[in-house]
Amino acid sequence: MSETAGAAELHSALEDAARLLGVACSRDTVAPVLSTYADTFEHDGTVVAFRVATGKRHIGELDCRFTTHPAHRDPYALALSNGITPRTDHPVGSLLSAIQGRLPVDSHGIDFGVVGGFKKIYTFFAPDALQELSTLVGLPSMPRSVAGNGDFFTRYGLDDRVGVVGIDYPHRTVNVYFNDVPAECFEEGTIRAMLRESGFAEPSEQMLGLGRAAFGLYVTLSWDSPKIERICYAVTTTDLGTLPVRLAPEIDKFVSSVPYSGADRKFVYGVALAPEGEYYKLESHYRWKPGAMDFI
Repeated sequence: MSETAGAAELHSALEDAARLLGVACSRDTVAPVLSTYADTFEHDGTVVAFRVATGKRHIGELDCRFTTHPAHRDPYALALSNGITPRTDHPVGSLLSAIQGRLPVDSHGIDFGVVGGFKKIYTFFAPDALQELSTLVGLPSMPRSVAGNGDFFTRYGLDDRVGVVGIDYPHRTVNVYFNDVPAECFEEGTIRAMLRESGFAEPSEQMLGLGRAAFGLYVTLSWDSPKIERICYAVTTTDLGTLPVRLAPEIDKFVSSVPYSGADRKFVYGVALAPEGEYYKLESHYRWKPGAMDFI
């Protein structure tokens, strides 16, 4: 499948955005991903976002994520058939089909890097059909760490608020995104308690400021560890000047010139807590529509 006009337009925008960061945007990496899902970029409802992040793991990379159409299509099978991700016997390779077979999936999203290539698939549930963790735990290919942290999620009122599951194929991890998060989860005392209980270092004042203004959070879990590997809090805004924190310099440089389509801009700014410390990330929406789910 070749690039459509919409895919070609996005490819050009990605090259412009990568140039701002001094990141090499390889056509051999980007074109196969865009070609695999080319028809989705001709759909008016497709949401597209560019993401940059601080921290050693993210230096030298620009990520792009987009929703796919039609919603019922299996994006992992398409990725395999087009050779943009390798086949694997690891449970990560069967998780999406297990979710699709048991849960009411509303739509999907794709995440790839202009350097690293295909990375993640997001599975979205309808806003009025949030899922319970107990249902996820029942999937045989789901990491045991999801069940192992069940008491934690229940204690903070998150056990029935799952809105999105993200599957990271290269890193073999799963992101569980919570919607309609109880307001107390964004209070300073609760943030500190959640991080302390998860074994993370004390948060900075900047992180707490962002956490207090957050609309959502997600956790990262894996098949290789019983612990929560990462917790992220995110704020959505159309004006970065209203955020209660200063942007990291590399992110500030990016947002000043990153391309976007349409009359309005939208950003999602997040802070993640990991064993190596805090790092920040920003999504700048290239295409978006009111009411669309944010990738965080």
